[in-house]
Amino acid sequence: MAYLLAALIGYLLGCSNMAIYISRYKKVDIRALGGKNPGTANTVLVLGWIPGVIVGLHDIGKGILASLIAKLLFPQYAGISVVAGAACVIGHIYPVFMKFKGGKGFAAYIGMWLTTDWRFALAVLAVVVLVTVIFNYLTIGTTITVLALPVYLSILFAGWIALVAASVATLTVLWNHRENYAKIRKGTEIGLRSAINKEHRVM
Repeated sequence: MAYLLAALIGYLLGCSNMAIYISRYKKVDIRALGGKNPGTANTVLVLGWIPGVIVGLHDIGKGILASLIAKLLFPQYAGISVVAGAACVIGHIYPVFMKFKGGKGFAAYIGMWLTTDWRFALAVLAVVVLVTVIFNYLTIGTTITVLALPVYLSILFAGWIALVAASVATLTVLWNHRENYAKIRKGTEIGLRSAINKEHRVM
């Protein structure tokens, strides 16, 4: 019951989508512009860096909050913070209040990662930043990040519940980036340098 309650809390927190809130304030539909994804990267492309940073911090924050609430409420249950964090990622990607059409879950995943072990998470993110700058695609950095957590939990023998929860979140994030992988193969994916130069900004 504790795991189910933690998952429910995480899922509902994940359903909160700052990209939608900001785009409504700006009187645009972010799901119809740019990459048509209500997440951090598309918010940067469509609305600019400041709204994008706000969205990113919100999404990372809800992943952290979901994990921390579960850990505080049920400290005796192993891996419960990962369960709540993974559910938050799922809620971000498939929010019930948005007809299950949300973002791609990466920022919320980072929040879960940071709560699990912030030191190792920051080390992984440093590598990811370097890889992203070299290869010019955020998707590659995303892939490394979400694959690292299940590997990390396996090495630590953190328990099957945490490993399964993290793996489900990882596979869901990877599945929702399948179009990005296809665009990279075709050479049509928007690169990091293009985003920085705002070449594709709509508004």
